[in-house]
Amino acid sequence: MWKALDVAEWKERRRADLAGVREAVAGIVEAVDQDGDEALYALTKKFDRIELEDLAVAPEEFEAAYDEVDEALVDALADAEANIRRFHELQRNRSLWLEEVEPGVVLGVKTTPLDRVGAYVPGGRAAYPSTALMTTVPAQVAGVEEICVCSPPPIHPLTLVALDLAGVDECYRIGGAQAIAAMALGTETIDPVQKIVGPGNVFVTAAKMMLRDHAEIDFPAGPSEIGVLADTSADPVFVAADVLAQAEHDPHAGCVLVTTDPTLPARVGAEIRRQLETAERREIIEAALKNSGYVVAADFDEAVVAMDEIAPEHLSIQVADPMAALNAVHHAGSIFVGPYTAVAFGDYASGTNHVLPTAGYARTYSGLDIHHFCKTSSVQMLSREGAEALGDIVESLATAEGLHAHANSVRLRRQRRK
Repeated sequence: MWKALDVAEWKERRRADLAGVREAVAGIVEAVDQDGDEALYALTKKFDRIELEDLAVAPEEFEAAYDEVDEALVDALADAEANIRRFHELQRNRSLWLEEVEPGVVLGVKTTPLDRVGAYVPGGRAAYPSTALMTTVPAQVAGVEEICVCSPPPIHPLTLVALDLAGVDECYRIGGAQAIAAMALGTETIDPVQKIVGPGNVFVTAAKMMLRDHAEIDFPAGPSEIGVLADTSADPVFVAADVLAQAEHDPHAGCVLVTTDPTLPARVGAEIRRQLETAERREIIEAALKNSGYVVAADFDEAVVAMDEIAPEHLSIQVADPMAALNAVHHAGSIFVGPYTAVAFGDYASGTNHVLPTAGYARTYSGLDIHHFCKTSSVQMLSREGAEALGDIVESLATAEGLHAHANSVRLRRQRRK
């Protein structure tokens, strides 16, 4: 169960599941494209075994959800929402900046929020109100006017309370690949969105990647992962606790320990077995541990190379010099520095976003932030002086490329008298 891993094989296995579901997902997408709402009702009955009366969550359902949630939990969600909002507000760009880079030449960038985005909030095995906050609050901070949420039925009251606290009131009880298809393609009830964000299982992730021509996506965000970079200073109790915390998400979750201490894997394995005895989601954890294990590196540099190759969704740094490790690693979705920084803090309350690329995609994608909900336009503004300053360059290059009308559009302006 807790075994040595080959990094290349582990990476290949993390992405293999996506290829295995593409045909099934293509059929779901085609059904939604052809039959719209009718397909959503039928697919929900087939996969969730629920016969829906309405797709949309009514306003009174948001209100009623508070009666089913303990007041202390509501307060905890409100505190988490405030922290998430505060962190993402720090990421705000100026809506417009302009700078004169040389006399008469002013350049800048205009940042504009998307009009309508879709957020997928998983359900099924557990309630994920934290994901409801993580996907919608940054969109609000960015200035998105319409936020459409889909979540598998029955939607937990905690999720509805979280959405209400975030100020989101458009929510549909649809899960899986059909939810992604509905948001990307649109149906009679659901208007299409410009972009879809949020984590999900392999069906959700495959659907997102398949529908990128219709709606931009954040990144592939599949079953949860953790990579722990550790040395002789690491506490096996903490390492095991973080491994189990990610393993309990999903049977397909993956956990990797990379260490320079050859004795640590066995000590962590023993601690995993000890903590597992009282774990409430033991069956899920045991399944996930089959996808997990350790790598023993010869030295720190080799450990960093291995971890960068893995590019984990969550990276926990538990070494004697954590800042050196932080500076050395390049690829991770979110980084947790030091023995007391449990990944769970980022999952819920620190304010950083827990919607992150998985399966090694952290090598090329960044985790969710407000920039995913904006687009930018470059701006240029030239005076006559600026047109004169750049005119010779443009006329020469345009003529060399055979684009004579380009050159002429500049020449005419330089020739025009004031």
